[in-house]
Amino acid sequence: MPTAGTWATPDALGTVARRAEALGYASAWTFQRLFYPVAPRNEYYGAPGPWPEAFRSALDPIVTLTWAAAHTRTIRLGVSVLVMPFYQPLVLAKQLATLDVMSAGRLDVGVGIGWSIDEFEAAGVPLDRRGARADEFLKALAAAWGDDPVEFTGEFYRIPRASVRPKPVQRPRPPLLVGGYSETVLRRAVTLADGYTGGNIPLADLEGVVARVRGAAHAAGRDPARFPIVCRGSFRLTAEPLGADRRALWGSADEIRDDIRRYEAAGVTELFLDPNFQPGGAELGSVLRQMEALAPAAAGR
Repeated sequence: MPTAGTWATPDALGTVARRAEALGYASAWTFQRLFYPVAPRNEYYGAPGPWPEAFRSALDPIVTLTWAAAHTRTIRLGVSVLVMPFYQPLVLAKQLATLDVMSAGRLDVGVGIGWSIDEFEAAGVPLDRRGARADEFLKALAAAWGDDPVEFTGEFYRIPRASVRPKPVQRPRPPLLVGGYSETVLRRAVTLADGYTGGNIPLADLEGVVARVRGAAHAAGRDPARFPIVCRGSFRLTAEPLGADRRALWGSADEIRDDIRRYEAAGVTELFLDPNFQPGGAELGSVLRQMEALAPAAAGR
């Protein structure tokens, strides 16, 4: 969905969300970024190097999904990922439960621990022990969405005995996906959440990532074959084929559809195409044409 850059306007967001639903797309996704430091103190976590231009201006994901929910009826709405240290768990639980109510139970929630030193400083949270905080955060979320009266006491977070409502429409909670790449992240995903989410995983690396996720699921007593693996796919549609040496999800409509099949064959349960990271920035008219060309119904033409 329109999330970053000059194309991320209310009209564009409503238009893209409605059109995605009409074209048969299963879900629409957004992401989170607080700001773009003038002199970042660390590189982009997803692919070491400069921060992507799309990060220069990014809409708030919860507000964005609420707007999209008001313009649609059936398409699922997701974020990959919310950075947990930016929130208190009870506050986020209330926001997400409200969004799940407003969307009639269509919310998917990806969460992560963050990676930007600058953003951590701006949010007033320490970098140290962020993994332990994340584990407790997820436990507090689960408690807040559980049966009343709710009560939670941990090392970092506390919810006094209280009634916490409304509850999410989806029970016991909206699907929770954990993002990241370390073994600790995988353990967190299979023990405290409902699935895994990754960003722009190259096809060459995908088999190994899927094997690690499934291995962690098996070790935790989860069914590896039924454990969701959701992946963002930044793409670029071209008029002519780019050939065998191209980047995955860059190329003609047929080449991109072939890549989508390869992601599925490798074990990805959901791949969402993200236009926000296209070279030169996204433009509404161009994205709508790309959505038409790559729509699920178009694959059988």
